[in-house]
Amino acid sequence: MRTKTERENKRLRRTLRVRSKIKRNNKRNLPKLCVYRSNKYIYGQIVDLVTGRTIVTVSSKSLQIDGDEKGKIKESFLAGKLLAEKAKERNIYEVVFDRGGYKYHGRVKALAEGAREGGLKF
Repeated sequence: MRTKTERENKRLRRTLRVRSKIKRNNKRNLPKLCVYRSNKYIYGQIVDLVTGRTIVTVSSKSLQIDGDEKGKIKESFLAGKLLAEKAKERNIYEVVFDRGGYKYHGRVKALAEGAREGGLKF
């Protein structure tokens, strides 16, 4: 059985690997859409890579969800759509996706698809 520190170290290595690829391939200095996933919520934020400041942020905590929209994957999808809407208000239409060491699967994928459906390109 893996210990918590081993899992954390593996995720940290994956995170650094993903971020180095983003840095290497981002020639146009597009903003970065970062994802953080906890057991209960998912967070997405758009960060300007030049200044290092957060431009837009959304979490599934702050969503107003109806009774039939239950489930973490649906919440993630709605959070992605909301993130895209807020980004459009700030005239951001294209970003680079940083999955943060998480697999592109489940809630992370749902957030990305929601952002795409909301109008973001990446």
